[in-house]
Amino acid sequence: MRITIIGAGVAGLVTAVELAGRGARIEIVERAERLGTLACAWFAGGMLAPWCEQATAEPQVAVLGAAAIAWWQQHFEGTVCRGTLVVAAGRDVGELGLFGRRTERFESVDARQIGALEPELAGRFQQGLFFPEEAHLDPRRALQALAARLNAIGVSIRYGVDADAARLDADQVIDCRGIAARDTLKDLRGVRGEMIMVRAPEIQLSRTLRLLHPRFGVYVVPRGEGIFMLGGTLLENDSHGPVSVRSAMDILNAAYALHPAFAEAEILELGVGVRPAFPDNLPRVFRHGRTLHVNGLYRHGFLLAPAVARQAAQILFPNTSQASSCISS
Repeated sequence: MRITIIGAGVAGLVTAVELAGRGARIEIVERAERLGTLACAWFAGGMLAPWCEQATAEPQVAVLGAAAIAWWQQHFEGTVCRGTLVVAAGRDVGELGLFGRRTERFESVDARQIGALEPELAGRFQQGLFFPEEAHLDPRRALQALAARLNAIGVSIRYGVDADAARLDADQVIDCRGIAARDTLKDLRGVRGEMIMVRAPEIQLSRTLRLLHPRFGVYVVPRGEGIFMLGGTLLENDSHGPVSVRSAMDILNAAYALHPAFAEAEILELGVGVRPAFPDNLPRVFRHGRTLHVNGLYRHGFLLAPAVARQAAQILFPNTSQASSCISS
C-alpha cells in the first residue's frame, strides 16, 4: 500500500513509524520548510504522564497514554524514566489532596523523601506526590530521531509542500495536519500553550516537577545541561502571537516559587504552540473518503500519538497486531 501522510508533527511521524513497520510504502509531505517550524509539538513539554493527566483530563487519556512510555523507550533512547514529582507550598497543601483524589499510581512523600528524590528541593516542601512510572523526553530531539529513523528505512519527508489530499497520488492519504486541518474539520479548535526555555546550570533537577497552586501551577521539565522547559498556560484561543507578559510573569513567578535560583536563569526562548482539540478534548481517528484523519491530540501529543497511530494502522491493516483502542467518529 502506498500511503502519503500530510504533516510531519508528532502524529505524522509516529503514524509513519507504525505503518512502515507493517510494510507500507510511506511518503510524508510537510508544508513547513524544515522539521518543527510549524508543529505545536516543537514547543511541547514532552511529559509522558498518563496518571498525572488524570487530574484534568478525561479517563480515556490515561488508558490510551499508558502504553506511550514503552513505545518511546523503544523508539527514542533519550526517553527519561524517573517519574514525576508533584509538590505544593504549605498554604496550598490542599491542592495535593485534590490532585491525589483525581489521580492514581502515586506515592505520598514527605519532606525527607522529597529531598532524597530531588536534593535541590530539600527543606522547601513538606508534602508531595511521586508518580514513579512516568517519564519525559525532549520533543525536538525525539522528532529529529524519528525523522532520522524513517529516512534510514527509505521513508522520504518532502518539506515545503502544501498538499491537497484530493490531488495526491497514493492508495491512502492520512491527514495529520493538526490545527491546519480546520479547513476540513470544522469542529476542531485551537488551544494555545506557552513555554519558556531557560538555562540555570546551578539547578540540578532530574525529573519532571509540577508545582500546584489554586490559580496557576507550573511544570518544569529538565532538558539536560542545565536547560529547563517551563510551562503551564492553557488558553482557549488559536493565536500564534508571541508569549504575553502576563503568561511570562505567571510562569516565571511559579518557577521562582519552586526554586529561587530560577530568578538567575537565562531566558533562551519563549514559544507558543496551538494544540488541536475537538469539543470533547479527545483524539479521533476516522475516515472521510479515501482520507484517514488522525487529529485532536490536544495537549497530549507525545502521550497519545502512539495510541492513535496504532489505531490508524489497525484500520488500514486489520490483520496485523491488535492496536490500542482509540476514540473514533
